Amino acid sequence: MAPKKATRKRNRRSAIRRRRVAGNGRPEEEDPDKAVAFIAEMLADLARIARRHRLDVLTYLLSMARLEAEEHMRLRSRGRLS
Repeated sequence: MAPKKATRKRNRRSAIRRRRVAGNGRPEEEDPDKAVAFIAEMLADLARIARRHRLDVLTYLLSMARLEAEEHMRLRSRGRLS
């Protein structure tokens, strides 16, 4: 039984590693522009869901987080952030 577990762990690790690598050969986690854009998009979706269910405080918080992410993207595009 032990060899099967070791093989399964090794295969799982290599699958995770392959999934993380973006087209440029770098892990996606190292591309902050893509990460911030993804976060802003997900926050917008979550805010719409919260609004639909009349979760006012949650809608407000998610919307503020989305605005913060968009501001971060705007400042990065101007070269103000590193």
